[in-house]
Amino acid sequence: MPTEKGSPWPSVRNAVRRDAVPPRLRCRRRSLLGGAALGALVSCGDQAGPAGPTVSPRPDAGRLSFRPAAPSPSRGARTGTYRVEVDGGRAAVVHAPDVSGPLRLVVMLHGAGGEPGRTLEILRPYAESHRLLIVAPASRRPTWDVILGAFGPDVRTVDTLLRRLTDDHAVDGLTVGGFSDGASYALTLGRVNGDVFDSVIAFSPGFEVAPAVHGRPRFYVSHGTRDQVLPIDACSRRIVPELRRQGYDVTYEEFDGPHEVPAEVRSSAVDWLTGSG
Repeated sequence: MPTEKGSPWPSVRNAVRRDAVPPRLRCRRRSLLGGAALGALVSCGDQAGPAGPTVSPRPDAGRLSFRPAAPSPSRGARTGTYRVEVDGGRAAVVHAPDVSGPLRLVVMLHGAGGEPGRTLEILRPYAESHRLLIVAPASRRPTWDVILGAFGPDVRTVDTLLRRLTDDHAVDGLTVGGFSDGASYALTLGRVNGDVFDSVIAFSPGFEVAPAVHGRPRFYVSHGTRDQVLPIDACSRRIVPELRRQGYDVTYEEFDGPHEVPAEVRSSAVDWLTGSG
């Protein structure tokens, strides 16, 4: 299978590798106790070290206060690639296509230690052709809050960005996606807020944990069979069957490659998202 090496976006392949979590991390399965409707957990942690993220059983943990509304007329909002300041955190990066009519808003989450600008590039080449308004926020710490122990400021960052962008642009659908740790966080936020996000894209995730679930988003998951950072057998090959067992609509793609997002996988994910495949 061809990789991104021959694609017109060579920076993405290097970006997603730099965003990878340290190779000493492994995935292993646990279950969470306490609270209603707790999801399965596939966590990444040292075999001899901490078990992985511990999530509050409160049913409101990880919940966004933002709620989708019918798209309003375009306000002549800014187009192109630009930065958005978020109180208390690093700036997010936005790409808004110069097209008329409502857009699909996609929140793209970086891997551990990653940069929003690099993560934006995973889907930015498809923004105009597929009418995607893409925002890549930054985690407050080296990775996302729930991976470090509990939901917190990163949920508030996503909330703020959703409000700002839907105030400025006509939006008719919301997706959360990401790579590596960002994919794990996307799976988790997507299940907790399935009444906000109608779809989730997870490129090479390590785990999924939701203290309570809302709505029924659909999922696209991809993973490389030679991934040595988040091994496929311990991660996606456990996550995907569990999601399907719980009745979710899941599209799953495996590819012959390491911890990366090849061009054909990105293209497939966008076609799946917009129904153009």
